[in-house]
Amino acid sequence: MARSDYSRDYTGKEKAAMLLIALGPELSSEVFKQLKDDEIEQLTLEIANIRSVTPQEKDKVMEEFYQMCLAQDYIAEGGIGYAKDILEKALGTEKTMEIINRLTVSLQVRPFEFIRKTDASQVLNFIQNEHPQTIALILAYLKPSQAAEVLSSLPQEKQAVVAKRIAMMDRTSPEIIKEVERVLEKKLSSLVIEDYTATGGLESIVDILNSVDRGTEKYIMETLEIEDSELAEDIRKRMFVFEDILQLDNRSIQRFLREVDNSQLAIALKGATEEVQSAIYGNMSKRLSEMIKEDIEFMGPVRLKDVEEAQQKIVNVIRKLEDAGEIIISRGGGDEIIV
Repeated sequence: MARSDYSRDYTGKEKAAMLLIALGPELSSEVFKQLKDDEIEQLTLEIANIRSVTPQEKDKVMEEFYQMCLAQDYIAEGGIGYAKDILEKALGTEKTMEIINRLTVSLQVRPFEFIRKTDASQVLNFIQNEHPQTIALILAYLKPSQAAEVLSSLPQEKQAVVAKRIAMMDRTSPEIIKEVERVLEKKLSSLVIEDYTATGGLESIVDILNSVDRGTEKYIMETLEIEDSELAEDIRKRMFVFEDILQLDNRSIQRFLREVDNSQLAIALKGATEEVQSAIYGNMSKRLSEMIKEDIEFMGPVRLKDVEEAQQKIVNVIRKLEDAGEIIISRGGGDEIIV
C-alpha cells in the first residue's frame, strides 16, 4: 500500500528510503557505495516495504534533503549562527530552527570550529601564553596537520608537556570547554556540543606527532621516555603502523626487507591488505615473492596476535632504520630535504 500522507512523522530511515526511490537506481547505487553494510541492509528493507512514492512525497522529501544539505554547507562555511541568519531569511524562524536542531543532533559540531579554519601562526598567537592544559585541549580539536604546526612552534619546554596532556586526555565536560572559550571569546568564535565530548587521547597525539617534523617528534618522545616511559612506548607503537609501508618509496622498502626474516614476513603478510602485499612483492625478486606466497598458502590459519606481533617487529625495524637515517618516512612539518 502506498504511503500518501506525508503529514505524519516519518522516521529518518523511511525518509532516506523515499529519497533513494526518488533518486532512481543509478544515483541510489552511488549512495549505497558510501554506506556501511548494516546501513545498506536497513535501507534495503525499508525500500522493500514502500510500494510507491507519490509525486507529493517525492517533492517533500527532496525539498527537505536539499534544505538539510544547504544548512550543512552554511554551518561548514560560517558556523551555526551564520547558517541560522541565512536560512531564516529564506525559510522563516520556525522552519530554520527545525532544520538546525535536526542537524546539530547528527553533526559533530566541534568546539573551536572557527580556529580550525585559521592559519596555524595565528592560532599560535592566540594560545602560546595559555596554560599547557588549555593548549592541549585546543590542539586536540584541531586537524592533526594544523595542531602539528602549532606544537612544533611552541617553546621546546612546552612541547612535551602539551603532548603528554593530549595523550592523557579523556573526556572534557562542556563546562570546562565553555570556560576556555569564555577566556578566549575575544579571539575565538566558539561552538559547543551539549554533552561530554571525547577528545584527545593516544590516537590524537599520534596523529599530531605523525605530522610534526622529525626533530620535534624526537625531542618530545625522548622527553616522554624520561618522564613516562610506558606512555612513550604506547605512543611509539602507534606512530608508524604496518599499513604505512605504502608511504615508503621503493628504495626504503627494499632496504628494510634486507633486515626482515622471510618467515616473519610471511606471517606479517598473512593479515596484510592487498595493497601492502603488492608493494612488498613488487620490491623483491620473482623467485622470493613466489616462495613467500607458497609459505603463506601452506601456513594454514594463523592467530591474529601472531600476525600483529610479526607486523610490529617489521615496524620496529623500519623505525630503527629511520632513526639511523637509512630510510626517510614522508611526513608533514617541514623535514629537511636530503640531496
